[in-house]
Amino acid sequence: MINFRFITHLMGRLLLIETGFLLICLCVALFYQEPDWTAFAYTAGITLLASLAITTFVKPRDRILAKKDGYFTVTLVWIIFSLFGSLPYILGGTLPRFTDAFFETISGFTTTGASVITNVEIVPHATLFWRSLTHWLGGLGIIMLFLAILPSLGIEGRDLYVAETTGPVHSKTSFTFTGTARKLWVIYVALTALLTVLLCLGKMGLFDSICHAMSTMGTGGFSTKNTSVGYWDSPYIHYILILFMFIAGTNFGLVYAAIKGQWRKLFQDNEFRLYAAIALGASLIIATVLYIDGWGSVEKSFRDALFQVVTIMSTTGFATADYLLWPPFLGMIIFLLIIIGASAGSTAGGLKIVRLQLLFKNSFAELKRIIHPNAIITTKYNGKSVHPDIMTGIMGFAILYLILFLIGSLLMTFLTEDITTACSSVATCLSNVGPGFGSIGPMYNFAHLNEAAKAFLSLLMLIGRLEIFTVMVLFTKSFWKK
Repeated sequence: MINFRFITHLMGRLLLIETGFLLICLCVALFYQEPDWTAFAYTAGITLLASLAITTFVKPRDRILAKKDGYFTVTLVWIIFSLFGSLPYILGGTLPRFTDAFFETISGFTTTGASVITNVEIVPHATLFWRSLTHWLGGLGIIMLFLAILPSLGIEGRDLYVAETTGPVHSKTSFTFTGTARKLWVIYVALTALLTVLLCLGKMGLFDSICHAMSTMGTGGFSTKNTSVGYWDSPYIHYILILFMFIAGTNFGLVYAAIKGQWRKLFQDNEFRLYAAIALGASLIIATVLYIDGWGSVEKSFRDALFQVVTIMSTTGFATADYLLWPPFLGMIIFLLIIIGASAGSTAGGLKIVRLQLLFKNSFAELKRIIHPNAIITTKYNGKSVHPDIMTGIMGFAILYLILFLIGSLLMTFLTEDITTACSSVATCLSNVGPGFGSIGPMYNFAHLNEAAKAFLSLLMLIGRLEIFTVMVLFTKSFWKK
């Protein structure tokens, strides 16, 4: 059975962490002397009271988390965090309707970046800060933060770590999951701070720099400007963001190795090499077409192409150009990149490059088995044979992704005005990208969708961020059997 008492107790501890971040936003509101300070004060108070009530009155009989508990806990954490996190939007009047507030919040925590706010430039600073902060917290993972700062609970956290971390292959930087979480968070904080400084040097304001740094490293895409990063017509800022979006889309285990000076591991990794090759190849194709089409100079065409390719592959979702104005062929490339995503073990969404690599490798291996039925042919990754169980999981993931996309697109055709918007909204929310096609393009948002569509897309964002299996397993009968 599910250990409900211990899981409820964990929720109380986690809400205490969320309270701390809400208090930071309260300080921002007080600094700028804006009226949303009351919204954050009330939200922090409500969240704190809920945390204290749960931890005081719900005492766990044991501190054992089985594999089932891990999946249930991770899914519940993201829902609870989003419910409490939506209160500042409601109480502050930015998004008074619950569906809109919850959509914005879960879009933040899942690092999707799909927004329903039509004019972000009139939103108070603290609320904008909270939007970007949800990206930053959700990027590396709420559970990862939990394991890093609350190891005293006496749980190893393996099943929590696996249930939340993206991708089928998890590069471990230490022997304990708590140690791994701490090291990854140190890198995460350091890169965010470095990006903030570099953006400030590019004459972006300090507040905007902090918000965009958090959104970039979390691969979210919430901006403080209506025209996103396109507001700053600065090649320096664009290239700096391209670099850090690319880093955020890289396996953090490899980033850690590179920081330690082990650069060879980075370039020996099959997934990283293909990630870089796709990004560069797609950028060159798009830049060439844009230049021939008269989009601008060689540098402008290449910069816009590279920015959009990296922001889509890393599933960040910033925009410097409207790709809906590009030739349809280029739009198709962008759509494929939405589905592909970036690297496993990163803050990015999508199918992940390693899965596509292994699917292709296994398909070609199957062709060889047909020709040589008696030969022992294995699928290899980074020079090592891949266990059949991993391949089964990858194929199951790909099939579920396709089924969700098809069924989701069919349902969205009843809830939207055109098939382009329907299909792209499902793809972009399931891959946690943000912008899509049709009426949800890079220069538009999701505010015009009806409440049913927003609720359904909110579910897809959660399923996509938690890698499908973590959420979908809860809908099976066997999960709830003893």
